[in-house]
Amino acid sequence: MAYGSFVIQRDLSFTVERGEVFVIMGGSGCGKSTLLNHMIGLKRPASGDVVYDGLSFWRAVPEVQDGLRRRLGVSFQSGALWSSMTLAENIGLPLQTFTRLRTRQISDIVSLKLALVGLAGYEEFYPSEVSGGMLKRAGVARAMALDPDILFFDEPSAGLDPISSRRLDDLILELRDSLGATMVVVTHELASIFTIADNSVFLDAETRTMIAHGNPKTLRDECPNPTVRSFLRRGQAEAVAGGPAT
Repeated sequence: MAYGSFVIQRDLSFTVERGEVFVIMGGSGCGKSTLLNHMIGLKRPASGDVVYDGLSFWRAVPEVQDGLRRRLGVSFQSGALWSSMTLAENIGLPLQTFTRLRTRQISDIVSLKLALVGLAGYEEFYPSEVSGGMLKRAGVARAMALDPDILFFDEPSAGLDPISSRRLDDLILELRDSLGATMVVVTHELASIFTIADNSVFLDAETRTMIAHGNPKTLRDECPNPTVRSFLRRGQAEAVAGGPAT
C-alpha cells in the first residue's frame, strides 16, 4: 500500500474466514483504515491483490467488481450519513439505488434493519437528533441494507463512551451470530479487540508490515514480538499478572 513513492505497508498476506470477526489492529498511523479502503475497493494497491472466494477483485472487469462490492457493507468511522435525510431515508437509499423494490417493501426492510440495531421507532429522526452511539448503529443499519456477506467497520468505537462502546461490540457479535455475516473491524481499542475478535492482524508503522497474526488473546500472552505484547498489554498489567496480590 503506497501513496506515490511513499510506502505505507508492504508484504501483507492473511485470510479472513467466513463467519469470523477479524480485527485489523495497530497503533495510530500504521495504515489500518488504508488497508480497509484497499479491501473494499476504494483504493487500488500499489502491488498485490484482494481475493474474494477465489475471485480477484483488482484483476476483474468492472462488472465483476461491482458484483463483489454488492456483497460488502461498510460502516464508516463518522457514520457518513446524509445530514439532510432521515435515518429511514439514509438506510433506504441503497435499496432505492440498487434494487427494484417498491416503496412499501423498502420501508419494511428499513424498519427491520433499524430494529436489528436497537433503533426501532427512530425512522423519522435526522442524524443531528440522535446520540453518537445511535448514529454509529444507524450507520451499521445502512451497511446491512443490502444483506451483505461481509461487514466492514472502521473504528466503530471511536468517540463513544465505554457503555456505548460495549453495546456496539455486543451488537457486532449479535449480528455475526444471527446473520452469519463475516465481520472485518479496524480498531485500536483493547476492550473491543478482546471482546469481539476471533482472529486479527497487527500492522506496525515502524517496519511497515504485519508483525503478528492470530487470536489477540493468544498474541497478548504468547507473541514473541515486544511491540505486539506492549500494545495488547497496555493498562492491563494487573489483569495479565492475575490481579494484585492479597
